[in-house]
Amino acid sequence: MENLTIAAISTALGQGGIGVIRISGEDAVKIADKVFKKVSGELLCDAKGYTAHFGYVYHNNEKIDECVATVFRAPHSYTGEDVVEFSCHGGVYITKTVLRTVLDNGAVIAQSGEFTKRAFLNGKLDLTQAEAVMDIIGAKSSAAAKSALSVHEGALSLKINEVKDELVNRAAHLCAWADYPEEDIPEIEFEALINAIKESSYKLSDLLNNYDRGKAIREGIDTVIVGRPNVGKSTLMNLIAGCDKSIVTDIAGTTRDIVEETAIVKDITLHLSDTAGIRDADNAIEKIGVDKAKKRLLSAELVIAVFDASTKLCDDDLDLLSQLNGTNCIAVINKEDLDNKIDIEKIKEVTDHIVFMSAKNSTGFSDFEDAVEKIAGTDKFDSSSAVLCNERQRSLAKNAFESLSEAISALEFGMTYDAVTVALEESISYLCELTGERVTETVVDNVFHSFCVGK
Repeated sequence: MENLTIAAISTALGQGGIGVIRISGEDAVKIADKVFKKVSGELLCDAKGYTAHFGYVYHNNEKIDECVATVFRAPHSYTGEDVVEFSCHGGVYITKTVLRTVLDNGAVIAQSGEFTKRAFLNGKLDLTQAEAVMDIIGAKSSAAAKSALSVHEGALSLKINEVKDELVNRAAHLCAWADYPEEDIPEIEFEALINAIKESSYKLSDLLNNYDRGKAIREGIDTVIVGRPNVGKSTLMNLIAGCDKSIVTDIAGTTRDIVEETAIVKDITLHLSDTAGIRDADNAIEKIGVDKAKKRLLSAELVIAVFDASTKLCDDDLDLLSQLNGTNCIAVINKEDLDNKIDIEKIKEVTDHIVFMSAKNSTGFSDFEDAVEKIAGTDKFDSSSAVLCNERQRSLAKNAFESLSEAISALEFGMTYDAVTVALEESISYLCELTGERVTETVVDNVFHSFCVGK
């Protein structure tokens, strides 16, 4: 396919101090020289890489804006191609006009993720590092940003390649030993072989077990706050969110629809839903809200069940507890500043994660934060470690792990080494697809389709 020179706006489109238009491809510098004039009169074609030049951008000989042009020479650029970036004044009109001028002079508009796709195709990044780019851009917390940056810098690639290289060595030894019996090739040592495969299997298992923790940090947790009326759900919602999102009154049934907000607790993004008080409602409108609350409870990844410490458990509380079995649940015993009358043993039968607090007075909130961190499994999460970042990666790692399990079973059941070799080669193939060493054009297109234009 013809390697066209592409261009796009690489900063957010809107008012700002600066707007960047990126050009990449064989003719990037030549096209830039058609629209940009240095104050010194020199051409960008004569400029070295990693240099910045002040001048003006012109459209049909009409000055558009003053500009700094930064030149990057292949292969030492983000894409591995010649790249020029125009840094102009931020603003919708200016950036669009500069981009249009670049396109009029020979560039074509970049597709979603095309700059990073070219970086992958030119060997600047592997597929896991490329996928981490959007995770860096979309990070909503410090831990998410650190984790994405670690993957972008190669932490996951290093771990996968470590496993893959070990398997390649073992598979090569098996093939050589089977195909060239007359050669002086060292005999296969059963214990060394099975132990090496098991060690590789453990490493993949660790990655798979850490996936949900990383997902909680990266994407957040769908969280629902439930409880009967007047236990303090909306007050707790406002405390977690850090703003008055839900209306708080002493009138039962105030919240009738689901109120949603996003909040960060211990570097974990909670996608919060405050729901109607769960009870037997006579009012038709309130009943709809109660039904919605029950449905949301069933689909949520985390349930925050709120109870009133100052009253005994009522039928509505007991009904709620019966629905919490099998859920990831934190029981918040609210209004701890009042006389304690609640039967805590009934709640302990459902969950070990119990927090006493007063949402109104903000006491006990640190215990609540610790409970969220513990139930999400992120209390032991190392943001600098290798982590699988999406379902594509998880699925391939799982397939590779299962192939190793087959290899181990083949060895333990005394099957021929040919069967072991087939399983090892299958596992290697999955790992190569994970990092992008062997990957179809369809998969590559699908990965970069979710990127923003300009990255």
